[in-house]
Amino acid sequence: MQMFGKVLSLAVMASLALAAPALAKDRIVFGGGPAGGTFQTVANAIQVYKPIKAIETFTVKAQSSAGSVENLRKVNSGRMDFATVYSGHVYLGANGMMKNDTKKYEDVRAVAFLYGAPAQLVVRQGSGIKSVKDLTGKKVGVGNAGSGAFANCELFFSHMGVWDKIERNAMGYNDAASAFGNKQLDAFWLFTAFPSGAVIMAAQTNDIELIDLGADAEASGFYDKYPYFGKLTIPAGTYKGVDVDTPAFQDSALWVANKNVSDDVVYKLLSAIFTDEGLAHMVSQKKTFKAMSVAKGADGIVTPMHSGAIKFWKEKGIL
Repeated sequence: MQMFGKVLSLAVMASLALAAPALAKDRIVFGGGPAGGTFQTVANAIQVYKPIKAIETFTVKAQSSAGSVENLRKVNSGRMDFATVYSGHVYLGANGMMKNDTKKYEDVRAVAFLYGAPAQLVVRQGSGIKSVKDLTGKKVGVGNAGSGAFANCELFFSHMGVWDKIERNAMGYNDAASAFGNKQLDAFWLFTAFPSGAVIMAAQTNDIELIDLGADAEASGFYDKYPYFGKLTIPAGTYKGVDVDTPAFQDSALWVANKNVSDDVVYKLLSAIFTDEGLAHMVSQKKTFKAMSVAKGADGIVTPMHSGAIKFWKEKGIL
């Protein structure tokens, strides 16, 4: 009778084991950005990469957002595990220096450099707009509210004394390009890698020009006040009809994580993406990601790095 009881117990346990569902994967949220922006492409590309989908312990879910500033806040609070955020916003947020926001966002950690994000200001040929100061009284697309594009537009235009002198239209890049094409905007601002699909779209319906932002920044002392911005040039031929080099400035787009994300998750994602195959996958999603490499992995980072990333980059000889 005792033996029968043991056999029955084993049978019940085996039955329960067979009936139990497989352990669910942890859901890792990767914050993106608005439609048409490179931030969303980063999140989507990591979500769909097969070696990452094959990881047994967690799954990555791309989540759209307004952009850099929203991502900073959500990663800091833990509502996003990972996201793309501009280096400048990570720095300003950590030090309580965000525009109209003195809170310190101290739980965000850098994971990797992704690409440089340059400022771009699009106008029509023959508009008479040659400088940011010529925008006074004009209708300007300034990026999504809550996005890095919007925040940096406000920062630069305020520095130049025109933020309160323009008719601001807060909208995403694709919407701005469409409104520009319909003559509802005189200009629109972007803060994203080039070539931008939105600018390409705008150039199909209008003859466009890019404003020399570098000259305005240099003459006004912008680089002295905000040293995390770097100088660059958008090469001639990047966009249809723009046949001259255009000086501009850029911030670094960083892959960041909440400090409490496990080292193992950070390490596994970096190990999947920063391989020849992983980097080729990223470039296949957008040419912007040609800027990504193991050698540049720690570029543009001026704030604390996640411990899982430190382990990875030390092994690569970068730190």
